[in-house]
Amino acid sequence: MPTFIRHPKDFWTGIIFLFFGLGAVIIGMDYEMGTAGRMGPAYFPTVLGVMLSLIGGIAVVRSFLREGEAVGKFHLKNIVLILAAVILFGFLIRRAGLVPAALAIVMLSAFASPKFRWAQAAVLAAGLAIFAYVVFVKLLGLPMPVFGSWFE
Repeated sequence: MPTFIRHPKDFWTGIIFLFFGLGAVIIGMDYEMGTAGRMGPAYFPTVLGVMLSLIGGIAVVRSFLREGEAVGKFHLKNIVLILAAVILFGFLIRRAGLVPAALAIVMLSAFASPKFRWAQAAVLAAGLAIFAYVVFVKLLGLPMPVFGSWFE
């Protein structure tokens, strides 16, 4: 890493924010912007992309000005487990329902932690499933199956 980068974590965080922020702005260019009072389909992604880019730019500049620690080890197994949990949630939400999907995402993503304990993860998963049911189905009234077609 070049010596003028004094805080590598801030530098790489800023680069990631810039990448996603500018990506959102570029994708939003294909749609109508609208106004603040009458937003078009590009308005929200563009505004969010600009804000992400500004935060990323500040982080990159800050990485040149203050001291910090190096980037640690890259934990590929944990990233794959969490990504797999999100994909599994998307697959299960329609076919198995909200409760099994919530249980699956919490249990699989908790397994990525070195402090993973089955009992703690199960309690957390059950709590999240109940919370999701109350908020999304009961309070917001979303037409979301609690238990999907696999359980009929």
